[in-house]
Amino acid sequence: MAHDSQHDEGGYGRPPKHSQFKKGRSGNPQGRPKGVSSFKADLAAELQEKLALTENGKERKITKQRAFIKTLTAAAIKKDIRAVNALLACMRYFGVGAEEQAAESVDVQDLDLLETYLAQQRKKQNRLDPDPADGTSKKPRSSRKRN
Repeated sequence: MAHDSQHDEGGYGRPPKHSQFKKGRSGNPQGRPKGVSSFKADLAAELQEKLALTENGKERKITKQRAFIKTLTAAAIKKDIRAVNALLACMRYFGVGAEEQAAESVDVQDLDLLETYLAQQRKKQNRLDPDPADGTSKKPRSSRKRN
């Protein structure tokens, strides 16, 4: 068979030679475009970076987020009203301090009094509404006569 010029032009399943991928060269030379990062991702990455901080004469490496919280807390302690408001808003938003309420000591006599009261209330409730599993319920009678 002789080399025909028809085969060089291409056809179905045979693209023309000038548009085929060259050997040793990628079909996508620039590569996949990198995703555009969001503000949230940029902020999170920035806050997680570490910086050197001198505290009590010692140099420590802490995250920028921790440094920000320390600065905000220090300003609030110095009675900067805006810092106080910002710190309280952060505490409310993240639920800081809500779970740390101290339990009060309870007197034994108070507990006995509460248990007695609850027992009386349960008895009163059982007299009014007996066990619903029976299907019979007694209703309290009124002292008025019906006509």
